[in-house]
Amino acid sequence: MQRLALNNFSIFLFLLIPLTTWAHGISEEDKQRMLDGGYLQYIGLGATHMLTGYDHLLFLLGVVFFLTSFKDIAKFVTVFTLGHCLTLIFATFFQITWNYYLIDAVIALSVIYKGFDNNGGFQKYFDSNSPNLLWAVFLFGLLHGFGLSTRLQQLPLGDDNTSMLLRILSFNLGVEIGQVAALTVMVGMLSLWRHKSSFKRFSFASNQALIYAGVLLLLMQLHSYHHDSDPDSFRFPAQEHQHAHEDIEILKSTETERDNL
Repeated sequence: MQRLALNNFSIFLFLLIPLTTWAHGISEEDKQRMLDGGYLQYIGLGATHMLTGYDHLLFLLGVVFFLTSFKDIAKFVTVFTLGHCLTLIFATFFQITWNYYLIDAVIALSVIYKGFDNNGGFQKYFDSNSPNLLWAVFLFGLLHGFGLSTRLQQLPLGDDNTSMLLRILSFNLGVEIGQVAALTVMVGMLSLWRHKSSFKRFSFASNQALIYAGVLLLLMQLHSYHHDSDPDSFRFPAQEHQHAHEDIEILKSTETERDNL
């Protein structure tokens, strides 16, 4: 039965491969929508990115998998949120970035780590207690926030510090809205499943599948990085950055001329 559950989960993951690849890029349509729209566009994109960011969702699933009280769920989710908000805001504002395939490869390790920890891997293989979970979730939150920042930095954010910060905060708000929506579904489904006998039978297999999912995501990101002919193109190039700002200025001047007519 456990092998059947793992096989079904593996099929599900392979079906998600094209969606996962799509979710981690910022399309030209999204970039144009950011130029044409306001802060609500950034909120919507942040929510969409979280809801399609399977590495973030899988890690959160691992975090809440065995948590039963609202207090514990709120505590760990708050710590994770604090971590990813810090790096999302500061890394984006100060334009600190890296190749996002490599960032996602490291984020995939966080998914592997959580499944391994949930299945008692430290006790079984290292004969030691698990590292402090609260600190681990916070540190991984910092990492996940950096991954989100690499996406946001592909978008035109403006030269003015105030408007730039508001766009970053709007995207971050959208991420939090998406996270709350995803967690509501996760926690609800786990709560219903936890009262069934199958939860105890399949909890180990489910977290083992979480490890396999992390390995699959890791290999996908490393494969994409290895076969990319120009890794630096996945940072936010200075020339593209300048063009984005020029587009914003043209848009502003057009609106000003329209208002003066």
